[in-house]
Parts: sequence; C-alpha cells; structure tokens
Amino acid sequence: MANGAVPNVGGRDISQILASQGTARQDIPGFDPEYADIVDYILRCTHRIWEQKDVGLIATHYGSDIVVHMMTGPAIGMDGVIAGTSRTLSAFPDRTLTGEVVIWSDEGDGAYLSSHRITSTATNLGTSELGPATGKRITFTTIADCLCKENLIIEEWLVRDYSHMALQLGFHPREVARTHAAADKAMGGRAEWRLAAMARVQDVPLSAFTNEALPNPHNDPRDFAHAVFDQIISQRRFGRVREAYSPAAHWNGPGGRRLFGWGEIAGWFTAIIGSFGDARINIQHVAAVDNMIAVRWELTGTHDGGALYGAATGEPIYILAVTHWRIAHGVIVDEVTVFDEVATMRQMEGGL
Repeated sequence: MANGAVPNVGGRDISQILASQGTARQDIPGFDPEYADIVDYILRCTHRIWEQKDVGLIATHYGSDIVVHMMTGPAIGMDGVIAGTSRTLSAFPDRTLTGEVVIWSDEGDGAYLSSHRITSTATNLGTSELGPATGKRITFTTIADCLCKENLIIEEWLVRDYSHMALQLGFHPREVARTHAAADKAMGGRAEWRLAAMARVQDVPLSAFTNEALPNPHNDPRDFAHAVFDQIISQRRFGRVREAYSPAAHWNGPGGRRLFGWGEIAGWFTAIIGSFGDARINIQHVAAVDNMIAVRWELTGTHDGGALYGAATGEPIYILAVTHWRIAHGVIVDEVTVFDEVATMRQMEGGL
C-alpha cells in the first residue's frame, strides 16, 4: 500500500497544501504544471472551487459529459456540476472544507482514482434540499471518488452524510425523505437508473471468499476488502468482525453514529441484515495507499425489518457507500463509512 513519493494530507495546514509543491512527484500526463501529483491536484482544485468560490474552475477541471453518481440519481454533464455547486454554496455560503485524507489508485493510461474524505463546517443561510434556512452551523462528512485524467474529473461517485446534516439543522430525516418521496411519486414510478443499479448488484456472483482466514490487508488490500464485506455481510458471518477489526476500533457512520469495539461494530452489521434480510453487496472499487484502504460499495435488498429504519415497508432499496479504513498491525483500527440515509429512507417511502 505504500507510496511515499506522494505526500498525503498528513495534518498539513491549508497554507502548506496551497504552497507551490515544486517539480512533479508523479507521472500525471496532461495535468496543469502547477499540480505535482494526484493528491495535490484534488486538494488544490477542491479548495479553489469551494472555499475560494471559483466555481468557474469547474469548466477546466470537469469533463463536459461527466457523470456524477449519487443516491438521488446520476447528474450528467459539467453544467449540472456547476449548478449543484452553486446551490450548495447558496445554502451554506461560508462552507469550509478540511481534507482528511486522499486514498488514490493508478488506473493506468494516465488515469487516477482519488477517494477524498472531507469534513465541512458551514452555516445554513439559504434554502437547501433539506429544508428552509435555519441559521444553524453544522459539521458533516463527504467522500468524493473522482476518476481523473488529463486535468479533468471524468466520473465521480459522491456520498454525503445528509441524515447527520438534517439532524443538526433540526429536521427529522424521515420527514425530509417523506416530502421528497411524495414529489417522486407524483412524477411516476421508480427511476430507471435505480432499477438498473439494483439489477446489476443482483447479477454479481457470490464471492469465492468463504472459510479461509482473512488476507493480510498490508499485502493484499483488495482481497482483504472483498473478504471482509463478503464474509460479514454476504455470508452473515458477523463473528469475522473479531478478525478484521481491532478490539479498540473506532467506527464512524451515517447519521453521525460513533461506535467502538467489536460488540458495537458487529451490532451495526447485524442491524443492516436485520433491516434488509436479502441484502446483496457489490464492491465497485478498492484503492489503497500507505496504511489506508478506500472501498466503494453498493448494496441492494428489501426493507423487510425494523432494525435500523422502523417498521418494514417491503420496498426495494439501493445504497451507494464509501468506506475508509486505517490499518495497523493487520487489522482495522478506524473506519469511516458514508452514505445518504435520507435517500435510503426516501426509497422506503416509495420515492426515487
């Protein structure tokens, strides 16, 4: 997983991140010469677009036909990215973004995948997709998986902790979801993109990772990720938590949840299956650098239990999520998992 030539965030102040990094540290053909490597590119252009409000920079840093995948459906085209960024800034004009980590992978042919975790603080001074302005200041986590090539983000997978945002603003996530679902139902049946996504997950063959010990995450991070998700979720072997996680592991998840240790983390996995008894999972992408692993995954199932989200609705559910792990001594010591629970509940209410 190591790649010491490319420095990560590593606690650096934004002034250090924005300072000239000198000559290139990585072969990134077609990128502007001001960028020394893929981490520098992601941190620098994100800061310029969001905190310096240089929204027009999107025109030179996003592909014209980009697809941004979200749990509310894909946004297609650069103009949609500009409009979405502008809407968010109008609702949270003082938003600051602190980059926590960039977990990247070389995708070949000059392309790189960056999984960038951001913690934001912002004051809600305008109407947002969650409701009217409240004047409240909140903190929330976002992870953006960006496929980058020749100075452009050409595809993105965006997940944000909307349920935690709603709770801090004083809104009930289920009520927000119910309002959106009512509008969805007025426009017709389930969206084609979601039906296609659920079918794709259902078509994924069951994993070959069964009874063997978990792979070493330092040597085989991709096999480790597949084995953890397949054995714990797909095969319902919750006891594997004791092999994959440190007994003192910290877990951070949607809705601002904070869990600690084997018992609480295993409880989360059992609650997922208790909510979606026929859950199937597909790992879309794994990236690993230094002692960190990023896993982008999707889950589909029927909401047939009340473990997490109230009484069963019988609705089919699709979840797009990203998980970041920090590894030490061969086990997970910290996890951050992000997905949009408001969109999840919106599906339970018959929307999307």
